[in-house]
Amino acid sequence: MKRVVITGIGTITPIGNSIAEFKDGLEKGLSGANLITLFDATLFKTKFACEVKGFVAEDRLDRKEARRLDRFTQFAMVASADAILDSGLNLDAINKDRVGVIWASGIGGLNTLEKEVEEHIMGNGTPKHNPFLIPKMISDIAAGQISIQYGFRGINYATVSACASSSHALMNAFDYLRLGKADIIVTGGSEATVTKTAVGGFNSMKALSERNDDFSTASRPYDKDRDGFVLGEGAGALILEEYEHAKRRGANIYAEVMGAAATADAYHITAPHPEGFGVINVMNLVLEDAKMVPSDIDYINTHGTSTPLGDVAELKAIKKVFGDYATDLNISSTKSMTGHLLGAAGAVESIACLLAMKYGFIPPTINHFTDDPDIDPQLNLTFNEAQQKKVRAILCNTFGFGGHNASIIFRQV
Repeated sequence: MKRVVITGIGTITPIGNSIAEFKDGLEKGLSGANLITLFDATLFKTKFACEVKGFVAEDRLDRKEARRLDRFTQFAMVASADAILDSGLNLDAINKDRVGVIWASGIGGLNTLEKEVEEHIMGNGTPKHNPFLIPKMISDIAAGQISIQYGFRGINYATVSACASSSHALMNAFDYLRLGKADIIVTGGSEATVTKTAVGGFNSMKALSERNDDFSTASRPYDKDRDGFVLGEGAGALILEEYEHAKRRGANIYAEVMGAAATADAYHITAPHPEGFGVINVMNLVLEDAKMVPSDIDYINTHGTSTPLGDVAELKAIKKVFGDYATDLNISSTKSMTGHLLGAAGAVESIACLLAMKYGFIPPTINHFTDDPDIDPQLNLTFNEAQQKKVRAILCNTFGFGGHNASIIFRQV
């Protein structure tokens, strides 16, 4: 099996539209939550979200082309361009038949679909749709658009597994590369679902926080008074590359991907298994795949969405897998800052892990006020402030509706 490393990263998030801004936001413990501006949320139970701020697609993309792309694909194009630039790839010197794109989105072009329905179906009923409706809406279009932009003719598809989508994309890219089926894969995920349909739908499920009077602290994983997640948007792009290929061209290497694993809860469409059986399995499997033991891990970036059931179940699973060593780990949820980016969560949180490793700090779990009696107080959940620490290896968890569990381990080279 070949070794796989990460040689470039790019991101757009509610706490920064570049890697430098994102890293600064993570270290400072910034909250990305604010009142919704993308639509009129006056009548909605939740009136806030973690929107991407100051993003103007035409600043980075051709104006005509930008209009033909849903916001989630715009995010994908910009983040992947930044990752390719960061990787130092000479696009004229690589074999583009050996370069692939595996890109994720949990929902795809929901904003495009919503607008088309509003304008045409709910109008006078005349079926007069935009010819770009379907290619703007479908979840796989971001992968296709990236490959078209750069002429990458290798593996190309999308992964869709709700909030685990981009972790599965990274996992698939890792597997193809270590099997020798590609030299380079652009991977990651994007989401742009701060829309009426998404907010209304999640509200009806009682999944979102309704802390409208204190929205900046509404995403509070592990706090006793957490009342649901905060919807986010954005993108994370990573350049995964076969190690020898990266070494030959003198690439900067952020980390090595050591292992990846996926399981199912097989329990409920939205709720986690209360004992975390699927999560226990996925973390045991990823350690086995990486040929590592619990004490090799310094930090776990948890799924940690700020929901009453999910937060406790994941921590129970961590204690089961890591045993007594669990209290020596740093654990945190960066969703406390970015909100929940759904299908883009795994990619953005993986980038947070890489920055933690490179710069020697643990991103905090912000917005902690009251201890939850159901959570072991000996666990170091890195509350409220970043902690300086040398980080050698990190485990990153993401889980999705439908019971999808994904776990990835990164290690310094």
